[in-house]
Amino acid sequence: MRNFLCALAGIFVFAIGSAQTEEELKALQGPKKDSIAAIQGRVDALQAQIDALPGWKKGAFGTIGGSLSSFSNWYSQGFPNNSSGNIGFTVNAFANLNQDKFFWRNSGNVNLSWVKLDDEDDPTDSEDFREATDVFNISSLYGRKLSEKFAISALGEYRTTILNNFNDPGYLDLGVGGTWTPIADLVVVIHPLNYNFVFSSEDDIFESSMGAKIVADYTRKIGAVNFKTNLSAFQSYKSSNLSNWTWTNSFGYTLWKMIGVGFDFGLRNNKQEALNYALNGPTPVPTTTFDNLDNKLQTYWMVGLNYAF
Repeated sequence: MRNFLCALAGIFVFAIGSAQTEEELKALQGPKKDSIAAIQGRVDALQAQIDALPGWKKGAFGTIGGSLSSFSNWYSQGFPNNSSGNIGFTVNAFANLNQDKFFWRNSGNVNLSWVKLDDEDDPTDSEDFREATDVFNISSLYGRKLSEKFAISALGEYRTTILNNFNDPGYLDLGVGGTWTPIADLVVVIHPLNYNFVFSSEDDIFESSMGAKIVADYTRKIGAVNFKTNLSAFQSYKSSNLSNWTWTNSFGYTLWKMIGVGFDFGLRNNKQEALNYALNGPTPVPTTTFDNLDNKLQTYWMVGLNYAF
């Protein structure tokens, strides 16, 4: 009994000592975290000054996601013998030139993915991958500076799909107006004179028109985080049915060297595309018009490995 009490007392003293040691370590850890935050703040401030210097700034990062699976005699599911897969990637790239009197900003975004679900018990079922996400967008913005934050600018932007129906539809915006750059990484474009060229075999649905173009782009790297968000909107002067907007977002977090995790998502609203799908999709509704169209919000998202160049 005496030995037991001694052992119990020893454990109690050890526990108190460990708790005190942990508290002491946490107390020492606090100032270290504050110091790291202060250092990172100074590094970010220096990086902002570097980004504002004249010259070319180039970069790219992307996300790769995928999964493959195979089931054999897995009777609890609807297709006990099947193979499935999902493969996709995104790439965001930019090349920006900043000079004392002008700037030239160029960017590109590609998001492609393929999926398959092969029911091996059905000989007519396809075993091939099919195209899923299909986004392609490039833009070029030139600005003549009136001040450090405002410029007269001209923009060219082209967007389409490349796996299926390349340039059908395709959209080309050409316009002039003004650009506001309140900070080094944010660009806001307002072009009241813009023509939206629409290329399509369905001329009775898709139509080109004059309108206003608004673009907001924010691209930033903070430590291990890469971030890009882009909103591109066209407001037709002829009809709201010809207006459209697309908002894309990409996040990348580097875990080891240049490899990390990434997340991408996008939203789009386009009545012309929705009407074309309603009339020519897999289940056509011939009576659909712009007036009775069910124009649902278009969305996509992807999570996977990320690689920063």
